[in-house]
Amino acid sequence: MKDNFFEPIEPFNTFKLNVSNLHTIHVEESGNKNGKPVIFLHGGPGGGSEPIYRQYFDPNKWRIIIFDQRGCGQSTPASELTDNTTWDLVSDIEKIREHLNIDKWAVFGGSWGSTLALSYAIKYPNHCTALILRGIFMLRQKELKWFYQEGASFIYPDAWEKYLEPIPKNKRHDLISAYYEILTGDDKQARYKAAKAWSIWEASTSKLIQNKKSLHHFENDDVADIFARIECHYFINKGFFEYDGWILDQIDIIRNIPSVIVQGRYDVVCPMITAWELHKKWPEADFHVIPDSGHSMLEAGIRNKLIEYTNKFSVL
Repeated sequence: MKDNFFEPIEPFNTFKLNVSNLHTIHVEESGNKNGKPVIFLHGGPGGGSEPIYRQYFDPNKWRIIIFDQRGCGQSTPASELTDNTTWDLVSDIEKIREHLNIDKWAVFGGSWGSTLALSYAIKYPNHCTALILRGIFMLRQKELKWFYQEGASFIYPDAWEKYLEPIPKNKRHDLISAYYEILTGDDKQARYKAAKAWSIWEASTSKLIQNKKSLHHFENDDVADIFARIECHYFINKGFFEYDGWILDQIDIIRNIPSVIVQGRYDVVCPMITAWELHKKWPEADFHVIPDSGHSMLEAGIRNKLIEYTNKFSVL
């Protein structure tokens, strides 16, 4: 292991799966073909997958399945918002499981990936052997307002100024709606400018100690556009949940699935109150607060705890 990561590996299988008349998703498998299956759910929504995600799992023990959610990464059509909801993605996860003839699997997700992991487990609890959750996000209005309207702005006022720039002053009372109007509009130049501002705001706040590398990722117009459009689409539609706080009310369904919640103490993107409220509702899940970390799964304390649990849950 290098820097506590497992060594880089390449997939042994990649394929495209048609999940609707419109959407085709990119799926890969790596690790041990006969290992314990785990599906990795990336963040965003709209974040796409990265090769480093494979390195959180012992490749001798795990059969690692990773896919790009609708509209992002190598899935097509890029940036498409039609037929792109939480429940479409939950259905896609189940289609992947059936396509690969997997009976049960572990589910790993952080940030938006934790939202999706919880939603999938609530819908299909009998197909989950374990849940590994990080940087908890339940897409409630208070969480969105904290990060996109007022709250995180008090901690990062310098980055916040740049986030505000694309939005006229008379529309700043509802920033998500104002961004949505631009990101779904016909003016491509304005759309790209807004997409970069939206995406860089999140990248600027994701680690306790920032580095410029995460900001460079969103200098690409198309990458920023996919990320911002899909995120904003989900947020304006309140995650497509029946009501605000829906996930917390369903915890009895997943209560007995072996699970862990890993949360950075100084997470500004998905502040700890959300993980804490989940923990109070679900004390059966292991709960770890990482004292020297923010939101990113790349931060050492979070990374080490996640890998500790992928090792622990590999023998369930």
